[in-house]
Amino acid sequence: MQRILFVCTGNTCRSPMAEAILKSKKIDGLQLKSAGIYAATGSEASAHAKKVLNDNNIDHNHSSKMLNLESIHWADVILTMTGSHKNVILQQYPETTGKVFTLKEFTGDHFDVDVVDPYGGNLAIYQETYRELDKLITKAIEKLQSSQ
Repeated sequence: MQRILFVCTGNTCRSPMAEAILKSKKIDGLQLKSAGIYAATGSEASAHAKKVLNDNNIDHNHSSKMLNLESIHWADVILTMTGSHKNVILQQYPETTGKVFTLKEFTGDHFDVDVVDPYGGNLAIYQETYRELDKLITKAIEKLQSSQ
């Protein structure tokens, strides 16, 4: 069983969308969670994130969570949405070296490592972020399956 933790800032947009997209692929042997570096615990996903997931027929039921030591220890792989998220985790939890990557870095992109933050943007920006995440999740699945 491989445990993957997606991390963004507030755990209301990118990381819950990434978690929901990967869950929708119904891949055996994966457990998934998401958290935010600066999340308020108990918030729903943003309205646009929920709409984009619904429009793509992806089930979701999200309640935001703050990144903590328990989730850090739970995860086998931690996939962040930006390089700064990765750096914060590595500074606060140096024991994560070797298991924390940006999602883009994990899928092979080492130059532009940030997934655009749609927070506060219009529906079109959320749709663009969804498409980007969906492509990255597909690449991540290929990498995860080839390493098993």
